[in-house]
Amino acid sequence: MTAAPASLQFKSPLHQMTQTTPTCLWNDSANTEELRYSIEHGAVGATCNPVIAVTVLKKEMGVWKPRIEELVRANREATEDEIAWKVVEEISATAARLLEPIFAREKGRNGRLSIQTDPRNYRSAEAMLAQALHFNGLAPNMIVKIAATRAGLAAMEEATYRGVSINATVSFTLPQAIAVAEAVERGLRRREAEGADISTMGPVCTLMVGRLDDWLKGLHDKHNLSVDPGYLEWAGVAVFKKAYTIYRERGYRLRLLSAAFRNHMHWSELIGGDVVISPPCAWQKRYNESDIEVIPRMDTPVDRKIVDTLLAMFPDFRRAYAEDGLSPEEFDTFGATRRTLRQFIAAVAEMSSLVRDLMLPNPDSE
Repeated sequence: MTAAPASLQFKSPLHQMTQTTPTCLWNDSANTEELRYSIEHGAVGATCNPVIAVTVLKKEMGVWKPRIEELVRANREATEDEIAWKVVEEISATAARLLEPIFAREKGRNGRLSIQTDPRNYRSAEAMLAQALHFNGLAPNMIVKIAATRAGLAAMEEATYRGVSINATVSFTLPQAIAVAEAVERGLRRREAEGADISTMGPVCTLMVGRLDDWLKGLHDKHNLSVDPGYLEWAGVAVFKKAYTIYRERGYRLRLLSAAFRNHMHWSELIGGDVVISPPCAWQKRYNESDIEVIPRMDTPVDRKIVDTLLAMFPDFRRAYAEDGLSPEEFDTFGATRRTLRQFIAAVAEMSSLVRDLMLPNPDSE
């Protein structure tokens, strides 16, 4: 992308990034107020997942309580779990409508709302695929999140073949990023072989860079290691940059997406890449108040000393950084995967609990 004219006024560093580089901004929330802020600063996409849905419900319960009560009355045989997922669908569809003009303008590459399949189904390709197909019909600009587990890879390929744009989630490592890309490519090739259109599809593969950092920090403390703490802020960035290089070399037709923000490098080090960054609104505001220079850094390698130290001290970083570090059969048991799935599954339970309190109020609190 060419430099912007000197006369162009940027609202913020993130706005400058979106206007002068190929790097896109998506909002890591389906909260309407936060999404509007993000769009004002250049965002062209957004995300919902069980954790986000719980956050939205707690923050906007005054808005959603009457709707949940209405759903309970209208669906007299539905479980609290079924009502909760109907609410997730409505939260997502509401956010998707805000993005539809962008979706039309960018012909499907952006302008999508990312909705996550039930994390409890991470072992069932059939269940994830069925929900992905359902979610895809909620709005024209949905992109569906499927966990990068062993079963998830099969679901991604089949969903892609059926015309669903997917967003691989619960993904932290280079082996996962490559396996996802290969699964999507197989799905795209199958569609192409049958003459089906792929021109408006916009698949992405998320790397939860901060969650890989978190996992290594936990191992650092658990095993009484001693390494420069600053080094542990670079693990996710190093994996992301290596994956980006491989994606370009092999011509994969999906983009990488950076998520799980813990420091400014999860944004600033990825500027200039044809990628998506997806920080929560709070991080966007932090970046927009910073004086960090918006310059392309994607092709600047992580200090080799940092990478070599992490490789030497952390077997799990070696597994995350090497192309053959994990087999698909090992994706489900990687520490960051197990931790993240448990958190997402716990959020599903909390989401259902919020609905339960309206469906079946506690008499002791009355």
